[in-house]
Amino acid sequence: MRMRKKPNLTSRMEKCAHLLVDEPGVFRGRWLSILPEHSQTVLPEPGYDEFKYGELHIEPGCGKGRFTVETAKAGSGILFAALEKSANAMVIALERAAAEGLQNVKFINALADNLTEYFAPDEVSRIYLNFCDPWPSNRHAKRRLTNRRFLELYLQVLRPGGEIHFKTDNLPLFEFSLKEFEYCGFEALEISRNLHKYGPAGVMTDYELKFYSQGLPIFKCVTRKR
Repeated sequence: MRMRKKPNLTSRMEKCAHLLVDEPGVFRGRWLSILPEHSQTVLPEPGYDEFKYGELHIEPGCGKGRFTVETAKAGSGILFAALEKSANAMVIALERAAAEGLQNVKFINALADNLTEYFAPDEVSRIYLNFCDPWPSNRHAKRRLTNRRFLELYLQVLRPGGEIHFKTDNLPLFEFSLKEFEYCGFEALEISRNLHKYGPAGVMTDYELKFYSQGLPIFKCVTRKR
């Protein structure tokens, strides 16, 4: 069933138009030119990853953008490009980023299927896959963002040594994804089957906060392009 359009969606998105990229292919190969010239990297708080200045990180399926915005705040020298197919969800992400006055995050209202049209080979340093749809039916396996057909797209845009950070609450999807990463030649750097066992670890998404409050385990793996 199609989701009903949020009230004033168009006007709300227009107010955040400076954060929305309508034609992402225009920036293919030169995304870092968007970064403010004198941007300085902010030292991350405990639990955050260490960032290097001048990297492009992308997040297919950013949802309402809590993770995107909080992570972008921690690394002002990183450019974040967040993709989201649902305008209803993305408008909330846009408003969150605008409220923080962020200059290092852009949003693309699109699916991940066309990543290679938006990003050039070796242009991306990190990809975040957070709580993507598990598509539990085997006949829908190709739609999973960790399916090998998507991993092959990620391999094209990731630089050598580039990473994928994947989190989910769905154990079958997690186990499936580990096999797909291995099949596509990714090197596993971190595998956790209870990420927040000893307390919150890193930035959480809205879904993740909900699952954590319910005491549900969060699964995470970090893999690297060889």
